[in-house]
Formats: sequence, C-alpha cells, structure tokens
Amino acid sequence: EVQLVETGGGLVQAGGSLRLSCVASALPFPAYVFGWFRTVSGQELEGISCIDAVDGITHYADSVKGRFTISKDNAKSTVYLQMNNLRPEDTAVYTCAAVQRHLYSGSYNSFLGSYASWGQGTQVAVSS
Repeated sequence: EVQLVETGGGLVQAGGSLRLSCVASALPFPAYVFGWFRTVSGQELEGISCIDAVDGITHYADSVKGRFTISKDNAKSTVYLQMNNLRPEDTAVYTCAAVQRHLYSGSYNSFLGSYASWGQGTQVAVSS
C-alpha cells in the first residue's frame, strides 16, 4: 500500500521558515508526480506546488511563488517544501499527494482522482 508521510510542520512567527518533508513508500518514486496542497478550515483545498520526479519540472501557485521551493531526493524517496517568509495566511494543514506521471494532466486536479495517493497532513501555524 502506498504511503506518504509528512513531517516538519509547526508554529512559526511571520517572516520565518519551515521545511516540510514527504516520505513516499511502496511506490516507484520516479514514476510519479508529487504535489503539495493546503487546507484552511472551512475553505477549499489549494494546490500550491508540484514536481515531476523524473525531470524535476516544478509548478507553483501564485500565492506561494517566490517564497516556497519544492524539491526532491529520489534516493530517499522524499519530496520537500521549503517555505520562507511565511505569512499568517499560510496557516493551514499541508498535505502531500502523488499521482502516476502518465495520469498527470498538468493540473492539480490530476491529484483529485481515486488513483492518487495522499498523506495525512501536517499542521503549519504562522503567528503575526
């Protein structure tokens, strides 16, 4: 069974940084595209970044562009999200997701189908 386990969340002051990690198991890591999503209580799921495990092509939502960086370590089957210059509005549960490359359409919606795998999420809180 595919597992995605996120770590690295916590409480940080505005302007601070956190690095989230997503360790994947029971899947051929290079065959997947990985995405980071966040959910604020009562609001919609937001796709904020994704990365192709083969060619390393990345995408960022406008809300995080220039502040967040997604990266991967194929040897460790791990995807990272470095978050700098955090703002109170970044407070959310951050979740990692994976979808097979041949099922990725270039849209975050690709991760919403039944064939995608999701982690449990990690809470990030940014105080003002």
